[in-house]
Amino acid sequence: MQRLNDLALAPEQYVPETRFGIWFLKTETWTKHVLERAINDLQRLIIAPRPSYPVIVDIGCGRGRSFKLLQQRFHPRQMIGIDIDSAMLDIARQTTAAEGLTVSFHQTTSWHTGLPDNSVDIVFCHQTFHHLVEQEAALKEFWRILRPGGLFLFAESTRKYIHSWIIRLLFRHPMDVQRTADEYLAMIRATGFDVSDASISLPYLWWSRSDLGILERWFGISPRRDREETLINLVAKKPE
Repeated sequence: MQRLNDLALAPEQYVPETRFGIWFLKTETWTKHVLERAINDLQRLIIAPRPSYPVIVDIGCGRGRSFKLLQQRFHPRQMIGIDIDSAMLDIARQTTAAEGLTVSFHQTTSWHTGLPDNSVDIVFCHQTFHHLVEQEAALKEFWRILRPGGLFLFAESTRKYIHSWIIRLLFRHPMDVQRTADEYLAMIRATGFDVSDASISLPYLWWSRSDLGILERWFGISPRRDREETLINLVAKKPE
């Protein structure tokens, strides 16, 4: 496994998170309303699910809060966490150890995981792509490490959300690489993945709206049907 220090990562390839962003990742709002809700939606989108998926990789695993949920839903024998941030990985190790989980962690990039070809059953990528500059390279890497028939579980915020005033104020991202829902879908399909229309979800959750859902919850004003989507969840399959 090649470590981050050996990759000579260019400064423009990694945008560090703000203090608020680091704090937000440890809140129950993040865990319940963002992470767990996305995993539930992705599980629902899998066509002909298997009883278990032996090897699961979480790309951009952060504090490691996904692993207990992934274990409960997909019953893997091996879980791997990839992240660029060594401090986050230290926290993830503590989190998973406290939960009695066995997870292998590696500090490296999403486009250079170092994992063997055709060795993974699920690549889980939750709210990671909007941090990445090398998006196409990451997708090619996921394609390489997934077994034929393996699944790419993708949950992401779109350009509309990342460019919103509240996200610009509180977080930090590479703004020129953000994509719309349609652009993310097209990029994933162009890599070679199969994505059924039945395996795509476009949730419009309260936290992804510029008004935090106040207009609908307080005043009963429904969202416009012709809106630009703020989130996309999908399940892509590497052909067998």
